[in-house]
Parts: sequence; C-alpha cells; structure tokens
Amino acid sequence: MNFSRRRSRGVHTLRTRAVRRDGPQQRPRIALYSHDAQGLGHIRRNLAIAKALSPLNADILLLTGAPEAADLRRTDGIDIVAIPALAKDSDGQYSARHLGLDLTATLQLRQDILRAALASFAPDLLIVDKHVRGFKGELEAALAVCRRTPTRVVLGLRDVLDEPEVARAEWRADDGDAALRAYYDEVWLYGDPTVHNDADVLNLHAPVRATGYLASGRVPSPETVRRPRSLGTEPYVLGLLGGGSDGTELAYAFARARFPDGHRGVLITGPHLPAPARRAVRDLARTRPELSVHTFRDDIEHWYAGASAIVSMGGYNTVCEALAAERPLLVVPRVTPRAEQLVRARGLQERGALDVCHPDDLDSESLTSWFARTMAAGNEPGHRRHGLDLNGLRRIPAMAASLLGLQEVAHSA
Repeated sequence: MNFSRRRSRGVHTLRTRAVRRDGPQQRPRIALYSHDAQGLGHIRRNLAIAKALSPLNADILLLTGAPEAADLRRTDGIDIVAIPALAKDSDGQYSARHLGLDLTATLQLRQDILRAALASFAPDLLIVDKHVRGFKGELEAALAVCRRTPTRVVLGLRDVLDEPEVARAEWRADDGDAALRAYYDEVWLYGDPTVHNDADVLNLHAPVRATGYLASGRVPSPETVRRPRSLGTEPYVLGLLGGGSDGTELAYAFARARFPDGHRGVLITGPHLPAPARRAVRDLARTRPELSVHTFRDDIEHWYAGASAIVSMGGYNTVCEALAAERPLLVVPRVTPRAEQLVRARGLQERGALDVCHPDDLDSESLTSWFARTMAAGNEPGHRRHGLDLNGLRRIPAMAASLLGLQEVAHSA
C-alpha cells in the first residue's frame, strides 16, 4: 500500500466516522497495546500515556499481558483487557506465566482475544508499544482489521530497544519496514533523540515524532507531595527493583548497605521478586529497624518525591519517574538478556543526569559509598538535567488530537 495515500485517506474517513458514531457524546476511542512479558514497564508506560490523554475526553482501552494492571491506579474513561500472561526466563525464552498451555497455544489465544477486542471496540486511534507486529506477530491479525477501517495506528518506541546491532537484527527478523508501511501512520519515539535515537538506529522510513521522555508530570512537586504515613517523618533513601523479576542482587545489596546518617532505607521489591529473595530481605529488615521492605505501592509517585536519593534498576519508567522527581539517582542496569537498560543508563550518565553502577561492581559497600558521596555533594541534581527533554506526557495529547482531527484540542494542548 502506498504510505502517503493511506495516510491522507485515513484523515478524511476518520473525521467522517467521528461525527457518525452512535451515542450522545461521540467520544473518541483510543486503544493501547503492550505485550508485557517481563515486569510492569510496558503497561506502566501505557497507563501514563492513557492518563495524559484525558484532555481528549476519550474512551481508552488498555490491552495488556500484565494482569497486575488491574491494581494500578487509573482515571475514569480507562479500562483494561488482560490477555493471558507470558513470562521470560534469564535466557530470554518465553512461556505461559500461569496456564499449562505451550507457547504456540498461548499466543494463539492472545491473538484471538486481541483481534476480537479491537474489532469490537473499533478504536479511532491504536497505539502499539514496541513490537511492530505485536509480540511474535500476535497483533498482526488485529492490525489487518484496523487497516480496513479508518483507525489511525501509531508505533510507540521507547528511547532504547537494545544495542544497535541487536535492535537492527530484530527489526529485520520482524520485517519491520514492511509492517510499518502496511499498518502504521507514524512512529512516536518516547525519548530525547539527542541522548539516543532508535529511529536512526533502525533507519525508519516513516514519519517519526520524538515526544521527549515521558517524565514530567509523573511525580508531584516537593510542595504538593503527600508523604506516606508508613514512612514517618525521618528522611529516607529509596531502593526500587521495578517489577523485581531480576532484582535479587540489588535487593540484597540495598538491604545490607549502610544508609546516610539520620536516614532510613526503604526498599520496594516489585511483585515479581523471587520468593527466596523476598524472604531474605524481609528477614534482614527484622534485624535492622532503619530498613523497611514493601512489595508494591500504588502511590509510588509520592515515595519518589520525598526521597533524599534513589537507587534503582534501569527500566524506562523508573528512570523517567526518578528524573521527574529531580532526586539523585544511581542506576544498576540489567545487562542480560538485553542491554537496553545499560545503553539508556550510560547515555544519561554522559549527560550528567544520573550515576551508573554496573551489576558486576554491585555490592553493599558500593551503595554505601554512593550514598556518602551523594549526601556530601548536596542532594540537588536538578541543574544537571537541564537540557534533557522530559516533556513527552505534555506533548502526547496534542499529537493524538492531531491524528484524530480534534484540532481544537490540539491547539489548546
């Protein structure tokens, strides 16, 4: 299909469809897809985008492989369709997380649910997270349905997919260029291209719009932060493991580190930290009154904003939230089976936005030393982050409105 012809045809028919939609309000419909095989990063990013789209007064449907999404806070107008969950092991191999089905049967079930949900919901805009055909092609049948309708389709790429050669090889294996031509109207890059630009890495031949990092607005300002009661009034440093599935070593190191004078240590393990590690750090906390351990917090944004310093894995959302909080940040990135977190962390380190500890160098003493240096340096990193584009969530409503033909929203956003 000629890309420019499809693009112009989509604009015309979308506006016709919007005024013909049944119902008194004729609200636009937006769907967001994420495969969610490891951790909560994809669904948390999509939920942040969904919340940012609230000025469009749209009905928003999140299609996710993370059943934990039901426990995450969401605003009116946002609902969830959970597809059977996947798990990824340390070698990067996938399987069903909960069902006894093999991977082929699980993917077929996910594909059928995705196609039925999108055909029934009939979105005006579909935003696809990372996988151009869906995970192992599971979205392609639904994309073919959308192609026959006025639905506009966007591919959303986080700032870093992997090391450049790996990212290019996977894109070629998915025949990404052909899928982009066949199904998509444009690409949104969720990052600052002066730090890393996967659109250039992949040499994409499609309209690409950089949003900036999806950071600003995710964490309350120090003036409006609501300090969780369980923290008391003592200053604290925060340890974050993302979903927790690969956070065991960081959990042990943080739980054994010496915290700055007058500070507590607060560790949030994530729901997927292996049970033996969870038991071990909770046992340590019973012997250390200055350490508290939590599995999951649905008000995590307030915990960021009140921290004196943050140590975390290097996932996209955790890094964005810590940057938005303008707290000193030490990232301990995952390095296998993907180098995404390492590439992101080193790029931001070069800009002075954070510090990096390679997992080979991680132990309790390295964290103790970083805490001491950070407190001595004055605990105010905000100036180091000037020049980074952190305003993606503020731009996305206007970008979506432009695709939907909602010019009045686009101009006011």
